[in-house]
Formats: sequence, C-alpha cells, structure tokens
Amino acid sequence: MTDARPTPTTVWNEMRRGNARFVAGEPRHPRQDVERRHELESAQKPRAVLFGCSDSRLAAEIIFDKGLGDLFVVRNAGQVVSDSAIASIEYAVAVLDVSLIIVLAHDQCGAVRAAIDSTALDAPELPPHIWRLIAKIVPAVKRVLRTDPDATPESVDAEAVGAEHLRGTVDELLASSRLIADAVAEGRLAIVGANYRLGEGTAVPQVSVGIDA
Repeated sequence: MTDARPTPTTVWNEMRRGNARFVAGEPRHPRQDVERRHELESAQKPRAVLFGCSDSRLAAEIIFDKGLGDLFVVRNAGQVVSDSAIASIEYAVAVLDVSLIIVLAHDQCGAVRAAIDSTALDAPELPPHIWRLIAKIVPAVKRVLRTDPDATPESVDAEAVGAEHLRGTVDELLASSRLIADAVAEGRLAIVGANYRLGEGTAVPQVSVGIDA
C-alpha cells in the first residue's frame, strides 16, 4: 500500500479485483505474513469498512482476497443498522480515514427469512433480542408485499426482500449519521451496497452512493 489516500473508486476497484480472484479460485492471500503482522503492531490504516451480515459464509477478507489491516469489519445478523454499528463505522471514517463503506448482504439470509416468517398471522413468538434485531428488516418485507397484492409471507420473494433491505440499510446509514453523510457529500467517502452470491462467490453491487459501482 502507498501512503497516499486512495479514492473511493480506487478502493472499490481493488475490492472487485480481489473478489474476482476469489471467484476464479486464484486468491493471492496478500498481506497475511509475519512481516505484515509486525507492520501493523502499532497502527492500522484500513482501506475500507465492510458492514456485513454475521453469516459464517461471509468471511470478508476471504471473499475479497484481502489481508491483515486491509478492512475494518463490522458485522451482525442481517447487517442491521444499530448504534454500535454506526459508532464503529464512524470511527473508521473519522479516525482511520477510510474511503469506502461496503454494505454486504447475501442470498439465503436467515435474518431476512426470519423477518419474512414473522409477518405471518400464525408466526411463533421469537426471543426478544432476536425480535428486536429482525424488526429492523420487517419494513422491507412489508414494502415488497405491498408491490404484489397476491403475495404472502409464504410466497414472497426473499431475494427481493433482501435487496430492499440492503437499499434501506444504505439509506439508514446516511440518515442516521451526519458524519457519514457529510463525508459522502464532500467526496471523501462512498458507499456500495452489494449482494454476495453464496454459490458463485460473487459480490454484486446493487446500490451505490458517491461512486459509480
């Protein structure tokens, strides 16, 4: 890495190239050696924040073929915006000076499925902490259901709900954090919302702010 601050476009292109190597089965596993570990002992300067789902299949550095110190990773089930997630992302933007936020969703998401199932009339009661988490996804379920009067929680397209939730997550980050919104408005920061395809290994951009992804 160079000392010059990279642009959001530069960082996103690096991420795309790393993901392409992963998909092709040709990862380089960069910056994962002893020298890199010692280099980072006193300080970190990641290139991007990755705010993603906690699903065990979304190992950020593996998917994007990155190494130690490259990504500042914030994860919870369903990539749901919370005070702790926003604070962590703001730290990366204000203190670590990252250029890019990647919001990473994925297909076959258990949190999205739980949110859909919770809207059924006979839905069982969920443990309270789980309910408070997936309740943030339920508005996306309802928006998708409203687009099709014949749709039900049993028939609604889970991928459409996931995509709607992804867009809502990006919007909520901007609405909830003046720091993030100002950095995007000033051109110092961009946000890319992408959906990870479990079977293919591809991270497909679906929404972007401040950058042409």
